[in-house]
Amino acid sequence: MDDKNLMQNLLFLEKGCCDLYLHGAVESSTQNVLGAFNSALDDSLSMQDEIYSKMTNKGWYNVAQVEQQKIDQLRQQYSASQG
Repeated sequence: MDDKNLMQNLLFLEKGCCDLYLHGAVESSTQNVLGAFNSALDDSLSMQDEIYSKMTNKGWYNVAQVEQQKIDQLRQQYSASQG
């Protein structure tokens, strides 16, 4: 397993942790439990961002640029459906 695959796996696992912590926070029955899940979620989101940044800097995680026209079309579509 090379470094890129290792980082991809770490990012995938960290995203899964974020998902679990979010669901835990949503389902929390007390403020103490909610605080624990929120703290864990914040930490996990920070780690996910750090992994993503390192992968982006190495060119291992490329984000496609979207044309402004497509963004504008979606904005109009969703603003029309809200009215």
